[in-house]
Amino acid sequence: MSRRALWSLVLAVALVLLAIRAFTGPGMGRSYVSDQQMGFVQSADGVWEAAPDGVTPTISWTAELSVPPRVFYAANAKDPKQTTVHLSLSRTLGLWAAAFFTLAILSFLYADNPCYKVAEAAVVGVSAAYWGIVGVWDVLVPKLGGALLPLYTKAHFLPSLTDVTGNWWMLVPLALGLMLLCRLVPKVASVSLLPLAFVIGTTAGLKFISFTEGDLLAQSAATMKPLYVERLGVDGALDLAMTVGASLKQTLLFVGVICALAYFYFSVEHKGVVGRAARVGIWYLMITFGAGFGFTVMGRIALLAARFEFMLDDWLWLIDPSGKRVVALTAGAGEVLGQFAQIHSVSVW
Repeated sequence: MSRRALWSLVLAVALVLLAIRAFTGPGMGRSYVSDQQMGFVQSADGVWEAAPDGVTPTISWTAELSVPPRVFYAANAKDPKQTTVHLSLSRTLGLWAAAFFTLAILSFLYADNPCYKVAEAAVVGVSAAYWGIVGVWDVLVPKLGGALLPLYTKAHFLPSLTDVTGNWWMLVPLALGLMLLCRLVPKVASVSLLPLAFVIGTTAGLKFISFTEGDLLAQSAATMKPLYVERLGVDGALDLAMTVGASLKQTLLFVGVICALAYFYFSVEHKGVVGRAARVGIWYLMITFGAGFGFTVMGRIALLAARFEFMLDDWLWLIDPSGKRVVALTAGAGEVLGQFAQIHSVSVW
């Protein structure tokens, strides 16, 4: 049997098992929501607040709050005809799409394939669209629209806008932004170099200051502290263990900085004391690089573990560590789990 035929057989078996899992027993990969009426009124100072009981809201809508499957089971056990807690088709499709893209990305471990390319393009496209929307609603609308057309922005786009005095200085970044768009027109593309240089220079200056204060000055200040650090216990007496630990920490930091600098000091040949200090500095550097690499690897492993938990818990329903699908169907299903914790106190779940 060829390699392609073998993997085709494995895929076919996996699809059959997936179909069996989806349509037998409790099923899998379903997302439930609970309908809740939302209402808001506008106060005298123009701030929108939740409508108190007995007050007719100015604006209202029905929100669908995500709930664990056990809430759906409990509601159906109390009233099989209820429609307040129900299956959400859109969220269920989103859950299955997330499972597909996860498997598509992992399929690259086998070989580059069309499914991986589709998932890769989708991630790039969705990310670009997401940050584009964030840029519009977090930057352009509140900062540019709120400064140049505050009343119009408040009335049509951002009711929560409080500062309606306006700021005409925002015409400067607006002009720079329009000049950046000139890069799309070849004849006037050179105009975009001015705002581009301004952005690069400003960013470089800000980053230089932040790195100087956060790294250079902080590191220098840490090495200038006394090597002996006294620590007192809760009774006010000298705590020898804590004092030794704190002093050792400060000493290792001081020695590490001096030895690492000695390694990068090339005006003197690395022999004798300087050479030994440089070798100690190499050990410090290797430990630092190793710790950084280990931190990065553990971060990626944590992401992988989260995806595996999603696949096994939210999608396949093979595990249930948080008890989202476990409910004791007695006494009216706990009055539908405490009326869903007194009308959707989501923090309970």
